Amino acid sequence: MKLINLMEWQDIFDILIVTIIIYRGLLIIKGTRAAQMLIGLCVLFIALLFSKHLGLYTIDWIIQSLWAQIVLALIILFQPEIRKTLAQVGETRFLPSFASAEGLRSLEEIVKASVSLASKKIGALIIIEKETNLKDFIEMGTQLDARVSRELLLSIFHPSSPIHDGAIIVRGNRVIAAGCFLPLTLSAHVSRAFGTRHRAGIGLTEETDAVVIIISEETGSITVAVGNRVEKSVDIGSLRDFLTENFISSKEKKK
Repeated sequence: MKLINLMEWQDIFDILIVTIIIYRGLLIIKGTRAAQMLIGLCVLFIALLFSKHLGLYTIDWIIQSLWAQIVLALIILFQPEIRKTLAQVGETRFLPSFASAEGLRSLEEIVKASVSLASKKIGALIIIEKETNLKDFIEMGTQLDARVSRELLLSIFHPSSPIHDGAIIVRGNRVIAAGCFLPLTLSAHVSRAFGTRHRAGIGLTEETDAVVIIISEETGSITVAVGNRVEKSVDIGSLRDFLTENFISSKEKKK
């Protein structure tokens, strides 16, 4: 009680900020390889404490030697998570407006194109940008800046198209780029049934907040992903609901 009385508002504010940072950090690494690595580091730290307490000098010396390189190891091991965090913190652009009639039309065009591609078993990877800017991935593809339409998406992903490989990136109501290559996920939790296209789409969601639609050319099934959420074999209604939830509903909540 005496300690509480000695605390000032700055101390409470300081603790609150640290708590939020730790909480957000845990959310970012949840379900990733970094979470397992963090557990390993905690075990190493506990072993260090026990070695000091029990007088195990050799073990203590070995662990102390490892700690000398810990900063470099953390940067290497957590590089994807650090990049994702910095991208989110540095991003100031607001969620694209999909609440307008034009925005709703664009989402519906994406739904129709996805279902049409799936019915023909044409593989596709559609990325819809949210708050994290995908500039680095856009620059690696063919820049288009064309209005979103079912016909455009079908023509891009047609096997005879020179830019059908890779992903298209949609920003607002425009297809910004096509033929973009994405980072493959290395997560052990991803189904082995998923091929390169699925792993690329999921890999992007591990680094950004983008919404990903993946269409399998083998089965014609549609998979959607955002953050740590992956839904397989969605139908037209589920796809429409998924996009509405991530764009229309999310925008309304921000108002």
